[in-house]
Amino acid sequence: MEHHVVAPSPPLDGLVSRLWDWSAPPADHHLERVLPVPGASLIINLHEDETRVYTDDAERRCIRAPAAVIGGPCLRSQIIDTAEQVRVMGVVFRPGGAHALTGEDHEALMAQDIGLEDIFGASARQLREQLLDTADGIQRLRVLEQWLLARMRMPALAPEVQYALDRIGRCPQVMRIGALVRETGLSEYRFGRLFRRQVGMGPKRYARLMRFRAVVDAVYASNKVDWSQVALDGGYGDQAHLVHEFRAFAGMTPTAFVAARGPYANHVPLT
Repeated sequence: MEHHVVAPSPPLDGLVSRLWDWSAPPADHHLERVLPVPGASLIINLHEDETRVYTDDAERRCIRAPAAVIGGPCLRSQIIDTAEQVRVMGVVFRPGGAHALTGEDHEALMAQDIGLEDIFGASARQLREQLLDTADGIQRLRVLEQWLLARMRMPALAPEVQYALDRIGRCPQVMRIGALVRETGLSEYRFGRLFRRQVGMGPKRYARLMRFRAVVDAVYASNKVDWSQVALDGGYGDQAHLVHEFRAFAGMTPTAFVAARGPYANHVPLT
């Protein structure tokens, strides 16, 4: 197994959190639940010519997409097929980073994964072909980083949106969005439209997602969890409120997450 994770160099690091490359034999389990994160993702499958996700219901319908896709951030967990996760690369964008790459309204990326060729045409096809011909994982990451750098527009975000992201990120548990909007000097309507276009969701939903992420980080490595204290520290009204929010984002209860957690915090093995 080879798993490489790198942080991009400036100025790309302001828009991209990390790039990763994964090569490994097929997993023992067929499906994995992937928890939502606040930034969009770019996935490039180098093992198969498609990507697959499944609906989170009893039918588990398979949704097929091209081998290179960009999408998200998602507002609830996705179920992926581990059979295709044999040789795959990815980019985790910071909030707003995908907007800087595509120039598209970020809300469009939340509706469904979009094929990279649909946005960049032949350039995306040539990128995947070059990655397929590159045997070394670290070198593949360098190729991908240079491709991204050549297409990113900077700065990515309006200063009002960046200010809000910084404030919410520092303390999502106690953030009051109305007061935050007043601090930007924009009307609530104008700020909401700007935030959704560049980040993909409204500021209230973003704060809720960041609060959920704080809980995941807090409990993932814990052997024994005091859920009442976690709810209090996370800014939830009570434990029932925490469970409701965790179900909304993760598609499972917090206790089920802790019981099923695997070697990676964002990936929960399923049968």
